[in-house]
Amino acid sequence: MSSQHASEPSSSPGPQPLAQPISAGFVSALVAFTSSFVVVLAGLSAVGASPAQASSGLMAVTILMGVGTVVLAWWSRLPITVAWSTPGAALLVTTGAVEGGWPAAVGAFFVTGLLIVVTGLVPPLGDLIARIPTSVAQAMLAGVLLQLCLGPITGAVANPAGVIPVVLVWLVGMRFFPRWAVPAAFLVAALVVVVHVVSSGVEVDAATIVPRLEFVAPEFTVQAIIGISLPLYLVTMASQNVPGMAVMKGLGYDVPWRRAIVVTGVGSVIAAPAGGHGINLAAISAALTAGPEAGPDRDRRWIASVTSGFVAIVIGIGAAAFGTLVTLAPEGVIAAVAGLALFGTFASSLKASLEDVDDIIPAVVTFAVVASGIAIGGVSAAFWALLAGLLVRFVLRLGKRRRTNL
Repeated sequence: MSSQHASEPSSSPGPQPLAQPISAGFVSALVAFTSSFVVVLAGLSAVGASPAQASSGLMAVTILMGVGTVVLAWWSRLPITVAWSTPGAALLVTTGAVEGGWPAAVGAFFVTGLLIVVTGLVPPLGDLIARIPTSVAQAMLAGVLLQLCLGPITGAVANPAGVIPVVLVWLVGMRFFPRWAVPAAFLVAALVVVVHVVSSGVEVDAATIVPRLEFVAPEFTVQAIIGISLPLYLVTMASQNVPGMAVMKGLGYDVPWRRAIVVTGVGSVIAAPAGGHGINLAAISAALTAGPEAGPDRDRRWIASVTSGFVAIVIGIGAAAFGTLVTLAPEGVIAAVAGLALFGTFASSLKASLEDVDDIIPAVVTFAVVASGIAIGGVSAAFWALLAGLLVRFVLRLGKRRRTNL
């Protein structure tokens, strides 16, 4: 891939129209939001947020990822895109409520943001994170995603009339328009919700769709920091920031690492009191603004990112309406959309976790511990899975080194 993009001319002769980068930026923001916002709402709700607080968190991370994108793209004149941490939101779903409730979760988000800022300011910490074996990190993520990816299956059994049409549209979309498959599935889910509301006579409170932020004073507990902050930080760095840098590198752009990490870390800190779980460098959606879809003139693709950022800010202002839509959904529908949105990430994580033959057993152990959903001392399975995987890997490799020395 890198050789292909390296051969692209830096710019085409003559002035290039802005329509292509602007349209690419619009598509990037729209796809990024509609593909996984239900995962964000589910994650925030799982750790104790009320519907209003979850909508506030969604609004905060959407607006701040837009602001972060505009700042970094305008500042560097590079097509850098910022996103929320979808794997991080999925992690929250499996973590569940912690001691101290929602304020403690907000405190954990705040600490995660601080850790990201420190990573950008202290290069050795970034190097240490990079040393975490890909197999173990990706196995942890795959285990986190497993339960969510079962949503379309369990939903189809519990509510076939509401879920099966969503799945069928997603399947058709994957065949003919893959990029829009999940947004199309969400559109069908929205129609299902509307039909459900009309047929059941549920009254919608207009106040719930008014944009507003619900600020909460963060509380800091050891359980929340160990059970949420550390796993969320590791998942965000290993599954979003590092791959995001790699995607941009493959497209021929050298992202200023420290600047980008500090900006996303500061954005995460700002979002935390409003319930936002964090923002980071985009990985998948980065290809939409930094690739050929954003126009032949590589030097003007940053305009696509700036456009994406402004569109994200506008969408974020209306996040409360999306939160209300989710709360009105019949059984299984939203869980199905969330699972469909994560199929691709689950597949790539599972594949990456098993690529190193020598690390298959540590990866399987990590995956199994996360998938078990155990919580020891109130600390989520993701933390224990990481420890178990690293321990098994250390023991197995220690034995190999000894046999080699003999």
